[in-house]
Amino acid sequence: MADQTPLLGLPLILPSQAQKHVTHNEALSLLDAIVQLAVLGRLLSTPPASPQTGDRYIVAPGGAAGWSGQDAAVALWTGSGWLFATPQPGWVARDLSDGAVLVFDGTAWGVAPVQTDNLPGVGINTTHDATNRLSVHAAATLLSHEGAGHQLKINKALSSDTASLLFQTSWSGRAEMGTTGSDGFAIKVSADGAAWTTALSFAGATGIASGAAVQQSRTDVTAGRLMRADYGYGPGNLLGTVAQNTGVPTGAVLERGTGTNGDYIRFADGTQICFAQRTLGSIIAVGSGSFTAPYKTADFTWTYPKAFSAAPVLSARGVAPTGLTQDRRSCSACVGDLDATAAAGIHVVRLGNATNADVFKIDLIAVGRWV
Repeated sequence: MADQTPLLGLPLILPSQAQKHVTHNEALSLLDAIVQLAVLGRLLSTPPASPQTGDRYIVAPGGAAGWSGQDAAVALWTGSGWLFATPQPGWVARDLSDGAVLVFDGTAWGVAPVQTDNLPGVGINTTHDATNRLSVHAAATLLSHEGAGHQLKINKALSSDTASLLFQTSWSGRAEMGTTGSDGFAIKVSADGAAWTTALSFAGATGIASGAAVQQSRTDVTAGRLMRADYGYGPGNLLGTVAQNTGVPTGAVLERGTGTNGDYIRFADGTQICFAQRTLGSIIAVGSGSFTAPYKTADFTWTYPKAFSAAPVLSARGVAPTGLTQDRRSCSACVGDLDATAAAGIHVVRLGNATNADVFKIDLIAVGRWV
């Protein structure tokens, strides 16, 4: 017959044993040491100087003095000496010095692992609820990397569901960003938590922006709105083919061109300027040099490089060859009939009777509208 129990090592009373109370009391003392096991510490390897009856410790590695050879044992001060209980794998104890829950693995005591999977909720310095399964009451929350990058992932079941970050004031929403009701990313704002405005929204397929913070039309000049590339002007569309619809530009701001008939500039507001310099030939091609029949060049018709919507205002200036004397270079430019496409009867008149066949030129500028 065994003289102790197989698990706790409690001494058994043997048949015909004398002083049975001694064995019985020893078993009770061992039970008193290990039942509801809570120790005062686990870091001492030698007994404390003044233990109190009932004090329990887990002997640290390297047990010495009265604890020699009792590493990892549970030591109970009985009032007259130390009683030791050898732990078995799976024993659990609480260290009252720091509140740690300890488990013996057959070799040493260690802090019991905390089970964190499938928890119904976690409240850090607060309580969680059925909606807010994770609640944190703190001045800040830190999420850091583990050697490289770090992602915060918010997943939703369907495109029509919401995955977002909501910013509140006194538990009332003021701003929200995420994929709300679609897979497009949006930033919404509210002044009262009830009425919401989509300030910016980015289409998931194209990344194109829209929303109240973006220019709504070509004529929208609301302060604080972001200009749309197709409504505003920059290096990519400032110069090009101008166009407009009822006075609102729909093309470039400036259009510049050159052709056989001269140069032109068109503006988005409808203004057009055409200009050219032409050689007219001999200044005495026509006339006799008299007051009634002065010398002049042959008539010339200028077809504008771009047609106007109506007859423009035309300015002309005669240009004499360089080096002429005053009586040979004095001249006046004249223009005959004008319409939307051409100016006829253009010539230069010599203001004198010099008979030199000097070749004159003429500068022409026409200002009007193309629309």
